Amino acid sequence: MRATKVNKSASTRGRRRQRGVAAIEMALLLPLLVAIALPVIDFARNIQAQMILINVSREGANLSSRASLTYPMQTIMSSLTATTPPLNMTANGMIYITEIVGTNNCDSNGNNCTGVVVAQYRWNGGNYFPASQLWSCASSGSGTSWATDGSGSCSGLPSAGSTSPSVALLQGQLSNGQTAYAVESFYTLTPLIGALNLGFGVTTPGLSPNLYAMAVF
Repeated sequence: MRATKVNKSASTRGRRRQRGVAAIEMALLLPLLVAIALPVIDFARNIQAQMILINVSREGANLSSRASLTYPMQTIMSSLTATTPPLNMTANGMIYITEIVGTNNCDSNGNNCTGVVVAQYRWNGGNYFPASQLWSCASSGSGTSWATDGSGSCSGLPSAGSTSPSVALLQGQLSNGQTAYAVESFYTLTPLIGALNLGFGVTTPGLSPNLYAMAVF
């Protein structure tokens, strides 16, 4: 009986020591596991957000080309942003729709042959205002400004011609009078963790918080 009690006591102390060792190992490994997991989660979030923006741009370009004469551009853009959860487009996103028309009115330098901007729209529901990467309304010297009538349109743009602002997109690919719609989607996604300094001059790359997608139809 005494030997059994001794064996049980020794076994209990052994299990306690094992639990103590496991707790110490977990305490040592937990920071490393978190450091590995957070960049993976960041990368997955970044890919998810980028895929949503790509889909928004593609569907937006398709809708703009088919429904721009039926529905206001704000209605189209609001419909697009309704499909973006879990992204918070109101706080961190923006959509631009740019109407581009082909024209053969080249100047002496060969500019404005094709791809001139005749309209641009900005989503009214967003609070993030990155500049369009195609052409920016209200830019210095453009003579244009954003309308205050709720349409989100760019005012002051001339009809398609030699005085219209040109864009590099579709240069030489549009025939005279042909129209294309370019939809740009922006989103800023704050990373959970930035670049990590691993010491010895080694730093992990950090993901850019500024995401962008563009599609043309």
